[in-house]
Amino acid sequence: MKKTVFAVGFSALIVLALTFPFTRATAQKDRRFRALPANNEPFVPGRVLVKFRSNVGLDHARQIVASLGTREADTLPQIGLIVLDLPDQADEAAFAHALASRPDVEFAELDRILKPAEVTPNDPWFVNWEWHLRKIAAPTAWTTTTGKDTVIIAILDMGINGNHEDLASKMVPGWNVYNNTSDTSDTGGHGTTVAGTAAALSNNGTGVASVCWGCKIMPVRISDSTGSATYSSIASGLNWAADHGARVANVSYAPLNNSSSVTSAANYFRSKGGIVTVAAGNEGTFDSSANNPSMITVTATNTSDQLYAWSNTGNTIDLSAPGNVYTTDMSGGYSAGGGTSYSAPIVAGVAGLLFSINPNLTADQVENILKSSADDLGPSGQDSSYGFGRVNAARAVAMAAGPAPADVTAPSIAITSPQMGAMVSGVIPVSLQATDNVAVTSVTLSIDGFMVGTDVVAPYTFAVDTTAMAGGSHNIAASATDAAGNVSYASTSINVFLDTVSPTVSITSPTEGSKVSGNISVLVKATDNVSVSRVEFYVDGALQSTSTASPFSMNWNTRKVKAGTHTLQCKAYDSVGNLAWSPSVRVSK
Repeated sequence: MKKTVFAVGFSALIVLALTFPFTRATAQKDRRFRALPANNEPFVPGRVLVKFRSNVGLDHARQIVASLGTREADTLPQIGLIVLDLPDQADEAAFAHALASRPDVEFAELDRILKPAEVTPNDPWFVNWEWHLRKIAAPTAWTTTTGKDTVIIAILDMGINGNHEDLASKMVPGWNVYNNTSDTSDTGGHGTTVAGTAAALSNNGTGVASVCWGCKIMPVRISDSTGSATYSSIASGLNWAADHGARVANVSYAPLNNSSSVTSAANYFRSKGGIVTVAAGNEGTFDSSANNPSMITVTATNTSDQLYAWSNTGNTIDLSAPGNVYTTDMSGGYSAGGGTSYSAPIVAGVAGLLFSINPNLTADQVENILKSSADDLGPSGQDSSYGFGRVNAARAVAMAAGPAPADVTAPSIAITSPQMGAMVSGVIPVSLQATDNVAVTSVTLSIDGFMVGTDVVAPYTFAVDTTAMAGGSHNIAASATDAAGNVSYASTSINVFLDTVSPTVSITSPTEGSKVSGNISVLVKATDNVSVSRVEFYVDGALQSTSTASPFSMNWNTRKVKAGTHTLQCKAYDSVGNLAWSPSVRVSK
């Protein structure tokens, strides 16, 4: 604190006059000055904080300070507070009480030392084993909320042991997508451990604590008895959970970012106001796929906030979270679990806390809070190892309890193909990569200022027909927009050349005058100055088949034609539509 000198007119801060130095000995002799009630909070020795009313003159206040033998150590003029250093051996509690009892004093108090506000659950495994909850500052978050039973976390997995002592009271009806029944019992154990990580019953003197112990759990079985799940079952499970009130869905399966089916279902879940968390995977590999804004992909960190060696990394990573937990298990007991399968439900649990403290938050706002409140690890800002950082429950809950944070961060966008200045012709693919701190809502592509189209789901790819363009340089421009309306841009150029050269094509087998029977292969030689896109095979002027890959060949069943002479011919096309006929070949059957 910066020391501030009194100025004329600053009458809010006055030091009360006492007629004698106040020591512990005098306090004991004079019962008018009893010590303040004791408590367990320590305080700074020799210090009292005091604020005085505004009707005491400044000069008189200074005389009092001097007569008491106290010293003005600091002031906080914004709130009218004086920090006093007391004489040696002064009784701080009695001194503060004496000051507070004066009519010209607004208040006086000890400068107490506080520990961080935390809720410590009485679950026996919490104290010694569940380091991951302290790492994400969950005990501080719990002082605000431990989750509400109106918020449901869906666990899409192998099922859950709903009779477990730390889960039974938390369950809401779920569904077995795999067998199309209501039987959601656990077939392998994975689902029960994941569920307990996110939302096991806590502070009940039994077992473990969890991230969001007040939230409910919805079991959605998506797998067969071995634990294997399909894209379709995961998508179906997300749809079912969204339609039955889940606000958070956790899928501890990987990889999911490249599935259009799962992405569509995740988008549907988000359209209902929910968040989908998924595991990054445990192969220790780098995933070069583009980030999927429809789901939050989570990798795993250890007690030192370093990535586990088996944690997958890559462009897909959004957040990181502890990857080693103690949790509920299928047998009805408790055991350790490790992997990104447990990092993901930790983030799911924090999302449940956010929806609990502020149910009006949108999915985009919750994701933005999770990312912007995370402890940034590794390189500054978002990176391919930790994403936006390791989740911090306390900071996230504090942000959710306040006004919804404004998203002022524009997406990032890059045109990955074609390369700058590439020579192109025909129909070409244009690929883009776009990411955002919350979510990319749309990507738009233009050529020379004219819009080609808009895509709303990654990966973002457009087909551009250059055949109608003039030869020479053309500008490709792309923009990415997020839900808050932030926009970013990227551009590149291509060189279109006009291909007017037709392919050359000939039938190399059978040869002119050959006699044929049964099934035969017709072999074709086709070349072009750029590329041959397809070759068509004709018999007596009728199209029989098409080949699109070199070496070009087609099967001809001569049993289906009459005996006699037949004319064979092929037609070859290049990518811009130039075509050529082969010389005819006559054969007999």
